[in-house]
Amino acid sequence: MNSTEIAEILAKPYSQQLLTGPIPARFSYVGLDGDPRVVPIGFHFDGERLQIFTVPKAAKVKALRKNPRVALTIDTEGFPPKVLLIRGTTELKLEDGAPEEYIIAGAKVMTADQHEEWTAGVKALYDQMVRITVTPDWVKLLDFETTIPKAVADLIAEKQQG
Repeated sequence: MNSTEIAEILAKPYSQQLLTGPIPARFSYVGLDGDPRVVPIGFHFDGERLQIFTVPKAAKVKALRKNPRVALTIDTEGFPPKVLLIRGTTELKLEDGAPEEYIIAGAKVMTADQHEEWTAGVKALYDQMVRITVTPDWVKLLDFETTIPKAVADLIAEKQQG
């Protein structure tokens, strides 16, 4: 996919709801042992890339240094489901303290009072964090209203042809 196609999909209203809402991303990468991993994780979307933060000694940091390719899913529980699929490459950057985007991402899942207390705890805990920047190179939005998985669309077409 080219950057224009990616930007168009990420700008769609359902994509924006998923990217700015409280639902964590399901973040998948390949572990050092070669097996896949998937973890729910908070994130910040800067309009083009996703920012994920973790401790410097996290297993995912070592794994992403070896293989920076990742996939993410952000999806809803209700019907019809809304699913944003993202594939991309990561860049890692060690930063001092708790980055502001990490604090902003935390606000998506808690009340203002909870966020204030959480922020104070985070700032006291983290001397450093690793910023994992995911640059999408492929995205797909499945809203089950205007877009569905290709295999389902193919099956529908087959059934309609008899």
